[in-house]
Amino acid sequence: MLYTDFLKSTVLLAAAEGTALAFVTVLVAATKDDTATLIFALAWWAVATVIGAWLGRRAETTRAIGRLLADARTSNTLPEIRPGSVLLNRLWLLAVSAVAAAGLSWLFPQFSAVVAGGAFLVALAWRKQERAVTAVEERDGVRYYVVPSSPFGAIELTRTPGLRRLTSVNGSHS
Repeated sequence: MLYTDFLKSTVLLAAAEGTALAFVTVLVAATKDDTATLIFALAWWAVATVIGAWLGRRAETTRAIGRLLADARTSNTLPEIRPGSVLLNRLWLLAVSAVAAAGLSWLFPQFSAVVAGGAFLVALAWRKQERAVTAVEERDGVRYYVVPSSPFGAIELTRTPGLRRLTSVNGSHS
């Protein structure tokens, strides 16, 4: 799976998890007439949104992603392309946290509110990383792929030759 597609999927799935858990939180708190939880949830979501937007404001890769790109193995062949298994393998914790928070929300709606805010924060903080990696790929003429690996180990990338963006003498893109 292309690493840029993986990053886009992570952002979209985190945003979807946050939205679903926010819906569940509001539904449960409204059913229980729990105004305190609603106020807490809205305040936390606002804080998480501001923090996520602040962390995600930069157009360059984060240090961790930069190290991951630098440590990628070089290969002249494409790795095994299995996007579904790669996403499940790498993002299983996102699914487990969503199911656990939704399940516990009927007893503790505050828990799903906190997890929803965390998902919003992650989605906003990572929102520009796909574009930053794309810029590196275009600059260096490579493509990065997620290598299928253990779900409990660190993510691994492989770098393959790609197409380099050519710039003309006057600075316009060809």
